[in-house]
Amino acid sequence: MAHHEEKNCPHCNTRFECKMGSITLCQCTTIELDKEESGYINLKYDDCLCAQCMKALKAEYRNLKHQQSLKKILGIYYRKNHDNS
Repeated sequence: MAHHEEKNCPHCNTRFECKMGSITLCQCTTIELDKEESGYINLKYDDCLCAQCMKALKAEYRNLKHQQSLKKILGIYYRKNHDNS
């Protein structure tokens, strides 16, 4: 028998159904994460998240990586330009 569990998302507290017993049917499989994105989320949370929060944290990670890339490229000018936006 498949194991399904009602959970509250630790990020937004939304109630969702975790289908760990039928993982291919679980809402989390709709969000594709690479290894780095998955690691970023796993550092912040120990439990399952709703799909919306997974998507938001994926975007947060990508934005963070983009900001880090800009900082490397712009060097000391990054802070000055970033503060004015």
